[in-house]
Amino acid sequence: MVNIKQLNPEASPRAAYGARLRSAREARGWKQDELAERMDYSGRHVSAVETGCKPPTLRFSRAVDATFGLAGTAESFERAWAEIRNGSLLEGFPEYLGQEARAAEIRLFEVGVIPGLLQTPEYARALEDGNVRRGTLSPEQAGERVESLAERQASLVRRVVPMVIVVLDESCIRRSIGGSAVMDDQLARLVEFADEPTTTLQVAPYVIGERRPFNRLVNLLTLPDRSVVSYVESETHGRLDRELTSVLPLVRAYHQLQTEALSQTESVAMIQKARKGIS
Repeated sequence: MVNIKQLNPEASPRAAYGARLRSAREARGWKQDELAERMDYSGRHVSAVETGCKPPTLRFSRAVDATFGLAGTAESFERAWAEIRNGSLLEGFPEYLGQEARAAEIRLFEVGVIPGLLQTPEYARALEDGNVRRGTLSPEQAGERVESLAERQASLVRRVVPMVIVVLDESCIRRSIGGSAVMDDQLARLVEFADEPTTTLQVAPYVIGERRPFNRLVNLLTLPDRSVVSYVESETHGRLDRELTSVLPLVRAYHQLQTEALSQTESVAMIQKARKGIS
């Protein structure tokens, strides 16, 4: 007699996903191997997801939805997967993404790495590969993050294109990610970005020293109703803020940062020079 593992859907979002998958499968009278064959997966893979031993992926969830006829519905497994994924993100970031997708103006500042909206797929993949090597992500999760980033970037291509204003700390273009070829392509992407009609790109050089007002990522969104929200991060916490008393000082500081940063022409020249120095 097969020993069927008891599932506790209250244990975690992943456990709830697995329990629901088993329930939907059993309601149709299918064994794990039968469902797996319809999805083009192995029975062992389905079993691992049902028992919570393996996290569901976007591809897996879409295959489930196609098999069960749930694609695009409120009950889709893709939606459940997104909730699991968002649950692993810093607090406030999933909500920020929703606001970013409808913002009329996006202002970004970053230290150390190129912001996600400007990353090439290869640069993004190199960053996530680092997470895999450190054991903080599985290879599948890393792949999904890169795919999700592409979707996030695509969401900016809409009828009314937002104005995107970016100030990069010089460390963003100096820190090599993924090797010389990846970094050269990434810097080339920055130059292309600066040439777009609805963008502004500046570099805050090292020489401004203590006049740089921010030490971590700061994002400011102007929404269609002209209200402004801010998003800031630490290593373990993200915070979306709509309170004017909190947001206004960040807006002022961002304007001050822009006056200290290089002009766009000077910034592009620095980036091009950095490209020549990549060996």
